[in-house]
Amino acid sequence: MKNELQFSDRTLKLSRYPYRSNDSLQAWDAGDEYIIRYTEEEMSLLPDQKILILNDHFGALSCWFSQHHQVTTMSDSFLSHQGIRRNLEENDCPSVRLLTTMDSLPQHIDFVLLKLPKINRHLIWQLIQIRQNLSPDCQVIAVNKAREIHTSTLRLFEKYLGHTTTSLAWKKHRLIFSAPDVSTHHPDQTQELTWPVEGESIHLINLPNVYSGEKLDLGARFFLTHLPQDPKFKHIIDLGCGNGVLAVKARQLNPQAAITCIDESFMAVESARQNLQHHFSDCENIRCIANNCLDEFKGNSADLVLCNPPFHQQTAITDHIAWQMFCDAKHVLNKGGQLLVIGNRHLGYDGKLTRIFGKTSVKTVAANKKFVILQATKG
Repeated sequence: MKNELQFSDRTLKLSRYPYRSNDSLQAWDAGDEYIIRYTEEEMSLLPDQKILILNDHFGALSCWFSQHHQVTTMSDSFLSHQGIRRNLEENDCPSVRLLTTMDSLPQHIDFVLLKLPKINRHLIWQLIQIRQNLSPDCQVIAVNKAREIHTSTLRLFEKYLGHTTTSLAWKKHRLIFSAPDVSTHHPDQTQELTWPVEGESIHLINLPNVYSGEKLDLGARFFLTHLPQDPKFKHIIDLGCGNGVLAVKARQLNPQAAITCIDESFMAVESARQNLQHHFSDCENIRCIANNCLDEFKGNSADLVLCNPPFHQQTAITDHIAWQMFCDAKHVLNKGGQLLVIGNRHLGYDGKLTRIFGKTSVKTVAANKKFVILQATKG
C-alpha cells in the first residue's frame, strides 16, 4: 500500500482510520492530489489564509493546507475526524479546527475546498450553508470523479451558489469552480425530511446525510418484520443505526430495554436521537453515540445487537467494517446474547459469523430473494 503523498518537495505520510497493517487502500485519492496540484501551480494563495475544507476523508487536504494557513475542517464522519487527527499528529502539522455537520460554519472564510459528498441532499445542504455564511469574493473549489459530475451537479452549484465552471479532467477527476452570489435570493431547503413508515406506527426525521433518508430501504423494511420481542432483553444496541428506525421498533417491542444507537455519521446519530425522543416520553435509558463500531464498550453488557452493516468506507468497497462489527458485537454480548444481521444474500455473512461465533451458533431467521437475516448466539 502506498502511504506517502508527494508533491513538489513535500511528503505527507497518511493512513486510513481505523489503521490496519494489511490495508490495501490508501488514505487519499486523485481528487486530493488535483486540488493540491491546482492550488500550488495555478493559484497564488497568500500565507495565513482562512480555509474551510468540507468532507476531507482522512486528512490529506487538512494536513497539506495547515502548514501555511488557518484551516477549519467540517466532516460528518467520526472515522474521518479520528483519521484527520492522527495524520495531523503523524506529520507534525499545525492543528486545525474540526467541526461536525451539526456545528455552524465559521464566518470570515477566504477559500473553500469541497469534496463532493455521495448524497445530493447533503451537497445541497452544504451549498446553502456556504452561501449563507461566506462573502461573495470567497472562491469555492470542489472535486469529484469526472463520471460523478453531471450536468445536474453543476446546476445545483449554479442554483445555490452562483456562476460555475469546470476544469479539464485529470486522473479521471474534475474540479468545479464557483462563488457565492449573495446579491440575489436563493431557495432554501429545510434541514430535515420527515415521512411515515408504511405499516408501522413510526414517523421518521432524517437529516441530510442519512442513508435512505428519503424512504425506507428494502433491507430495513424486511428487518423490521423480524425483530424479536423478549422480556429478558435489558440492553439492545442498534449498530450502524442510520435514522434509528430499528431502534424505535425494538423499543416498541421491548419497552423494558435500554437502547443504544451507534453510527459513524453525526447526522445519523442526531436523527436517531430525535426519532427516539419523538416516539418515547421516557428517554433516560436511551443513548445515541458517534463511534467506530463498539470501540471501548464493556464486554458482556448487551443482550441483543441489531446490525445492517455497510460494505463500503467513503467510496471504497470493503468488508472490514462488517468484520469489526461482528467481532465487537460478540465482545459486548452477554452469554446467550444474540446478534441479528441483515445483508444481501451474495455478501456471505453466514461464513463470517460462523468463523466468529461457531457453526452451531449461527442460523437463518428469514430470507427472501434479495436479503437474509442471520442470528448468531454467543455461547
